[in-house]
Amino acid sequence: MFQKSSAFLFLWLAGFICVFFLIIKPIPVFNYDFEQFFPQDDVDLSFYNDYRAKFENDNDYLLMAIGNPNGDLLDATFLKSARTLQDQIAKLDRIDTVLSILNLEKPIIGLFGLRKVPAFDWQNIKNKSDQQEVLGQYEMELISKDGKGLLFWIKNEQQISKENGDKLYEEINQLVTNDQIEVLAVAGKIQAQGDFVDLMQREFGLFFAGSILLMLLMLALIFRTWWGVALPFLILLVGVAWSFGLILVLGKALDIMSVMQPTIFLIVGLSALIHFFNHLINQLKLGVAKSDAIQMVFKSLFVPVWLTILTTSLGFLTLYFTSIPALQEFGLTTGLGILVMFIAVILLAPGLLYLIPISLLESKEPSKNKVHLALLFRWLLRKRKVIAFSFLGLTVLAGFLGTQLKINGFLLDNLPDDHPIQASFNYFDTEFGGSNPLEIYLEAGAGASSLIDLEVLGELDKLEKEVDRLFHGGQIISPLTLVKSLNQAQNQGSYQAFALPSKGQFLRLKRYLNQALQESDLKILSDDLKSGRMSARSADLGTLEMSKKREELLEFVDREINPEFLKIRWTGTAYLIDKGHQSVTWQMAKGLGVAFLIVGVIAGFLFRSWRISLILLIPNVIPLVWMLGLMFILGIDFKLTTAILFTVAFGIAVDDSIHFMTRLRKELNLGKNLIYGLKRTFLETGEAIIQTTIILVAGFGLLIFSQFGVTHFTGLLIASALVFALLADLFLLPLLLLPMKKKWEVKFSKRLIKAPSPPK
Repeated sequence: MFQKSSAFLFLWLAGFICVFFLIIKPIPVFNYDFEQFFPQDDVDLSFYNDYRAKFENDNDYLLMAIGNPNGDLLDATFLKSARTLQDQIAKLDRIDTVLSILNLEKPIIGLFGLRKVPAFDWQNIKNKSDQQEVLGQYEMELISKDGKGLLFWIKNEQQISKENGDKLYEEINQLVTNDQIEVLAVAGKIQAQGDFVDLMQREFGLFFAGSILLMLLMLALIFRTWWGVALPFLILLVGVAWSFGLILVLGKALDIMSVMQPTIFLIVGLSALIHFFNHLINQLKLGVAKSDAIQMVFKSLFVPVWLTILTTSLGFLTLYFTSIPALQEFGLTTGLGILVMFIAVILLAPGLLYLIPISLLESKEPSKNKVHLALLFRWLLRKRKVIAFSFLGLTVLAGFLGTQLKINGFLLDNLPDDHPIQASFNYFDTEFGGSNPLEIYLEAGAGASSLIDLEVLGELDKLEKEVDRLFHGGQIISPLTLVKSLNQAQNQGSYQAFALPSKGQFLRLKRYLNQALQESDLKILSDDLKSGRMSARSADLGTLEMSKKREELLEFVDREINPEFLKIRWTGTAYLIDKGHQSVTWQMAKGLGVAFLIVGVIAGFLFRSWRISLILLIPNVIPLVWMLGLMFILGIDFKLTTAILFTVAFGIAVDDSIHFMTRLRKELNLGKNLIYGLKRTFLETGEAIIQTTIILVAGFGLLIFSQFGVTHFTGLLIASALVFALLADLFLLPLLLLPMKKKWEVKFSKRLIKAPSPPK
């Protein structure tokens, strides 16, 4: 298969693949959609899809806080400029509504029926103290808590695409050119998506370049020859190009998870090449002819290297069995990309090695690494009990610490605290009660004809007060808002009358309800008036705190709200994202379960023993438990983007165990006893797995410098897991195999007896 003629044929095939990608020229497309983190198998997602079809999407808005750079919010020049800006934004395509204190109207019921007047007559400011009192009524709703900011609530078209959202946000920014206006903060879907993609593009290029430099440094340190640097460099670049070419041909956009893919592809491919090249150099040093050495090395290492690549790929592919689209896409594209990297190595490496002259550095002394490993192996045999109990104790401790971890995630926890997006969202959390949508579905009970029955409104009033107490958010919008406005209207716009009306007041305003419903821009009631929504905003308190508050509200409803009149259900994008974080235990269990099964089947196929399969799992489960302990020590929360790393880490870490066991099987098949076979395996494979672990740790360690939380924690936790796995493979795995000495020697001696004698 790896003879010179076959290798050259592989080169031609690789050339055709390169030409194919050059012809189609796949263009990278970056995208970020946080709805991809919704759990797709959750009934709450189906409910929300029906909910927003009936009402509207809860996050298609942009919050813009503006202020007067000269300090006076009631300055006539500033207010005029602000109103001009608001009108300009309202005229843009894909803008539905722009609401602020400058165009807010309140209803008045007079002799001639229902009419509307400005809530804040900014064009006729005479007594500023009176106007300040009016503005105080809208504090943390349309005026900031500190009185220095004015809010534009900009509602864009429903479910706007990423491209249209970017264009709209750019058009809005182009309008904000007046030096009389200072933009204090901006937060919303179209802003966050665009800024996330910009940061993704920068980090993608940064880590791709950083990975290449790291790869060149590693190659120079390991091989110290021009061909040992140039050949792997060329092969890996081609492999990465093919991997991303396939991803783009499949129509997959690059997202926040894609930032780490160049590093993953490069270091996985480099790890495979190092196994091939190291073994080739060893054969050449033994005096084997170049052609024979190339053929023998690729033939003998093809299966073990393929298995390590396969398990690494499967570690990512198992993410496809989660119910989170973002994780499914990442797992699928990364798993396929790793397989493509292996294909690039196999198609390119043998042929290029046949083509170029290979020179070796003269070795002046025996390898010190093997001397150190021999001493370490003898120490292991002497300290078996100490090592075993040390691993047991550390694992129990890490497992206990892991049970103390809390499930907690934030909407923007992928960004550092000092990022401008975080600063804007924090501003709205502090000054306007929050920026995250808070949605509750309302339904009239069996004892009510509609949500605007007075009895239902009474229950709804109690619910609103509890929501305000728990979440301290901005203005709450619900069917009760409409009724409160009418009650205010029939009391000449008095702010104190913006409250639940008495029975007599309700009867008087009831005749205006239909007119108010028709004129209202708020989609808060269904056509039959039996269902509706309560919308508010809250600060991003995190999954843990929000879950407690949601549960507390449900307990209040069970205790205080009469279900004959009103029923509620939590929904909305923020709720679904929190549900995704809360499903991490199940998501991780599914992924790990599939990974354990696959590795067990592979081990069973290789060694024909279920005992070996179990032994192989032990040193690869321990690093996962230690990861839990490390997360607790470092204060890392358990969430979707950290939970999935356990499956990935297992798929990568198990490679060393497979290399170790494959070499041990080879030694035992040669008739060596278990102790001697373990020693030879420890010396030969130990050096290789230490080397590849250093490369993998350095590669993933590079990701620690990312500004994205998911990328940062991927680098930190997987690099740590690989170090843990190396310790388990070198220190624990040989000790786990020793009790099987008699069984293994009997088993392999039978194979030797059955094997035909070699021809003389």
